[in-house]
Amino acid sequence: MVQTYEALIDQAGNIRLLEPVSLPALHRALVTVLDDEAEPTALETALMSQQALAVEWDTPDEDEAWSHLARVPSL
Repeated sequence: MVQTYEALIDQAGNIRLLEPVSLPALHRALVTVLDDEAEPTALETALMSQQALAVEWDTPDEDEAWSHLARVPSL
């Protein structure tokens, strides 16, 4: 599973993740350096917010609130 974490890279190239990461084993990683002056694209914003939204939206209450959509016939 691909996971995205926000990080800062200093001038010496040291990478500091902005949140704790716990992995069961050694993993490879790709580092993408973003232009600080550019606004994130919609895809980048979606990827960065994916974990936070999952905490809010992957709940039984949300499933119940949206369950009526499962009964709508597909077109």
